[in-house]
Amino acid sequence: LARAHIAALGWTGRSAGAEVFNLGTGAGVSVLEAVAAFERASGGAIPLAIRPRRPGDVAACYADPAKAGRVLGWRAGQGLEAICASAWAWARANPEGFRRHSAEIGGP
Repeated sequence: LARAHIAALGWTGRSAGAEVFNLGTGAGVSVLEAVAAFERASGGAIPLAIRPRRPGDVAACYADPAKAGRVLGWRAGQGLEAICASAWAWARANPEGFRRHSAEIGGP
């Protein structure tokens, strides 16, 4: 995602108005697939409570990144497994989350 933002900054000003870019792999991932990937990354089980879909819950939601590829030359560089492994590694290295980093730059 950082690479997409950098590409967008380099592209800024080439359009008279605002532009919207969807960022993602273009492939949907179910909640159960995401949970399983985090379980593999963490080596632990994540407790689940499977319930019926609530009114208003969408059946599927995923991004079509074709415009980002066409205009910015961007495509997702990592899949679900790598993203979960990276997020888990960051969480382990930063047990206080963003609180410590926020304090370092004078935030709350």
